[in-house]
Amino acid sequence: MKYIVVLLVLLMSVNGIAQKKRIIKKVQKYHISENEKFGNKETTILTEADFKHFESLDFYPIDLKYRVKAAFVRTPDEEPFLMPTTTDRLPEYVKYGEAHFTIDGKELKLNLYQNTTPSEDEEYKDYLFLPFTDLTSGDGSYGGGRFLDARIPRGKKIVLNFNKAYNPYCAYNSKYSCPIPPRENDLLVRIEAGVKAFGDH
Repeated sequence: MKYIVVLLVLLMSVNGIAQKKRIIKKVQKYHISENEKFGNKETTILTEADFKHFESLDFYPIDLKYRVKAAFVRTPDEEPFLMPTTTDRLPEYVKYGEAHFTIDGKELKLNLYQNTTPSEDEEYKDYLFLPFTDLTSGDGSYGGGRFLDARIPRGKKIVLNFNKAYNPYCAYNSKYSCPIPPRENDLLVRIEAGVKAFGDH
């Protein structure tokens, strides 16, 4: 019986290591695809001057501490609101739910938002928007905050992988209009994951 227990523990350990490798590989693929998008003249959002000198985006080292399984709380009775942006544009969002999680022993909460204008693209029907700032904002990462993409979860858990945190377009090019993360999504912890600030922007 003792040997069976040891074998099961070993199998669980091996499976855990394999799963971590798969997750890291997915993040690496995402980083590569982002660099390809920025480095392609057809898809880049960079200014002409920045594009000429572009080599690679700067990412924090991948750290699975910043991939969290958060408790998801649905908030169905929220009122829609106009989210401020870096321009006069005011897109309408509604708070869809909350993600509760812990990093470095700190209990944290982020609101997830849904655009009130339904997407015509089936792929984005269950899309949730997660803008946030943290203690790296302006000190390593873009001062205006970063974004995460999420999908409406089927259960009471949602995975947030900050290794895929990305900058708003206006971090690279001032011609774009970008949502400003609401104050309630300011995390009082350093999220040293995802993309860093770009150049002198």
